[in-house]
Amino acid sequence: MKKFTKEERLCSRSLLDLLFKNGSSFLLYPFRVSYLLIPGKKVSPAQVVINVSKKRFRRAHDRNLIKRRMREAYRLIKSEKLYSCLDNPQQSLLLSLQFIGKEHLEFSFMQKKMESAFKKLNLALQDETL
Repeated sequence: MKKFTKEERLCSRSLLDLLFKNGSSFLLYPFRVSYLLIPGKKVSPAQVVINVSKKRFRRAHDRNLIKRRMREAYRLIKSEKLYSCLDNPQQSLLLSLQFIGKEHLEFSFMQKKMESAFKKLNLALQDETL
């Protein structure tokens, strides 16, 4: 599945509050990844929100460019790197990807870093379930 549908976007204010209050996080430059496993059957195995700081990138077209690159990298690698470890249908993953870099990065670099972030996330999720 190589689409990024509405069901995969994290828009609910209550779920966002739950993620940022109770979730765990780690840094892997240029991303800060926050995650939380919640019980309950969802349409999508993971819901994601993508953030770029207005403080670091004042112009909207700069933020939009970075968010487009992040969404595209997520869309291309989510099924093989992220969904493969989320095999429990009774749990859903809330995920926040925040860009913490200070300059524009190439798409290929962002994609490689997102792959390594998902590997680290898989290890963290395995440690939590044990």
